[in-house]
Amino acid sequence: MKISVYGKGGIGKSTLSCHLAIAFAKRGKRVLQIGCDPKHDSTFPLTGFLIPTIIDTLQAKDYHYEDVWPEDIIYQGYGGVDCVEAGGPPAGAGCGGYVVGETVKLLKELNAFYEYDVIIFDVLGDVVCGGFAAPLNYSDYCLIATDNGFDSLFAANRIVASVKEKARTHPLKLAGLIANRSIERDLIDQYTRSCPMPLLEVFEPFEDLRISRVQGKTLFEKAEENFDSFEFIENYLNLADQLLMEPEGVVPSPLSDRELFQDLSNFYLEDNINKDQDTLDFLMV
Repeated sequence: MKISVYGKGGIGKSTLSCHLAIAFAKRGKRVLQIGCDPKHDSTFPLTGFLIPTIIDTLQAKDYHYEDVWPEDIIYQGYGGVDCVEAGGPPAGAGCGGYVVGETVKLLKELNAFYEYDVIIFDVLGDVVCGGFAAPLNYSDYCLIATDNGFDSLFAANRIVASVKEKARTHPLKLAGLIANRSIERDLIDQYTRSCPMPLLEVFEPFEDLRISRVQGKTLFEKAEENFDSFEFIENYLNLADQLLMEPEGVVPSPLSDRELFQDLSNFYLEDNINKDQDTLDFLMV
């Protein structure tokens, strides 16, 4: 199973990817996480350090693929999860999609790409071009991380559009949304009513989770010392179990930008009008 994790920048995709990777490993699966961000920090919570990138390694070998060995690019992290960082071109130059393609090409040449039960692509930000959508070419499922805000749902809708486009030529499905750092979910629910898709899991804000990433750890590792995290990590195990059942998935039709803006704006404004009316009725009583 190959899964691409997408969502608005800063929504918590890497944290989600790392914890989901460990959850799969806890279920006895052999897991590879591929960081697809030039910052190459996707796997930091798993390894505790910034591992060398595919691009750095290829440059050091003058792009002689035959001189690269698995141990040059694959590092084992917490829970037995193998980690790869694709890296990327310098800021403002090159294409990140090309780097993802080179990463997959190299893993295939090393006979490593098909040795895993689960491969997770942790992809940077929104889909603004074909390069950002490149991991979908190799994926069975897409997961979209969002929160209960307009900007995140706007990004999610663009990713949905990319999934629909890629599904024309690839066996790709959207597994569903993940509500990250969300207590309320009224806007998420409104979006999924207008653009039907599953909401697989809801993760509320959790300060220990934020701190653990800075420490280069996951909650699974911290739970060995602090039992407060156990209830939270059960959600990641539940998410892994849902995906291991190979859900049917969907290929939803995205809303147009105008439809999405009007839908969420109208819902928000009507909700506030109703609240104001309730307050007025109470005062009149």
